[in-house]
Amino acid sequence: MWISNTLVVVHPIVVDHMKMEKITTNTLTQALEGVNYLPDENLVIILFLALQMKKPILVEGPPGTGKTELAKAASRALEREFFRVQCYEGITFEQIVGEWNYQKQLLQLEISRQKSGEEDIFQDDFFIKRPLLQAFINQEPSVILIDEIDKADEEVESFLLQALGEKEITVNDLGTFQLANDLLVVLTSNSQRTLLDETRDRCLYLHLDYPDPERELEIVKALVPEAPLPLLKEVVALIQHIRGMDVLKKPSIRATVDWVRSLLTLGEEEPTPEVLSETLGVVVKSPEDRKKVEGHLFK
Repeated sequence: MWISNTLVVVHPIVVDHMKMEKITTNTLTQALEGVNYLPDENLVIILFLALQMKKPILVEGPPGTGKTELAKAASRALEREFFRVQCYEGITFEQIVGEWNYQKQLLQLEISRQKSGEEDIFQDDFFIKRPLLQAFINQEPSVILIDEIDKADEEVESFLLQALGEKEITVNDLGTFQLANDLLVVLTSNSQRTLLDETRDRCLYLHLDYPDPERELEIVKALVPEAPLPLLKEVVALIQHIRGMDVLKKPSIRATVDWVRSLLTLGEEEPTPEVLSETLGVVVKSPEDRKKVEGHLFK
């Protein structure tokens, strides 16, 4: 289970399908909890407003704080089909919307020549649909995650904004596709580059950060219930300390959980500083960071 920006585990609960006209902040909270996601009040309000106002949500925050999981949890809670565009440097229109199946087109042309006929190869059967177009033409209410939009270039970001704003996508030689469902759009960013002002203007905004010590302790305790409380407190305190240091990559909540599980696997319920130092590779991911942490915490 995810608690707002963090991870927790409970047994899954089946929830009834939620009709838009019946959604309130309370029912939305219950639905999210029913799919093992415990949100805070601010998150629920932003999600509720996005559903009612038909506006995208822009979610920012450090890596490992649950931005992606929010969209997945919303799709489960609302019982909507989930689509995902994973952005990266150099991603193109074709990889987001779709592209022509050139091999199939050429094969069809060859078959048509042998039959002395003509075939229109610029039709739906010859077009490979990618996630954005699939989400647009889906006939049932859906959720689409546009993940790490800051990794795409500004031209792609502008296209996405235009498509979402106009609620239509045009494919050359094929036609224009209108948005066919009530689509919830969640965009995430790790602030690798500054997003366009238009993106922020059109979106509701949500920032997810690392949990405070008390909340993190609660989360890890739920995930690793067999761990003794003193061990949990020690690991959480160390993780919180590392996050406060000038490291290249701050450990996520998953790293906290992994460290506790690693120590239990080694039979170290009361780890010495030497053992903690030897297992730093579970949470510290570069030689530079390891040197800083060891020098500061395990002198």
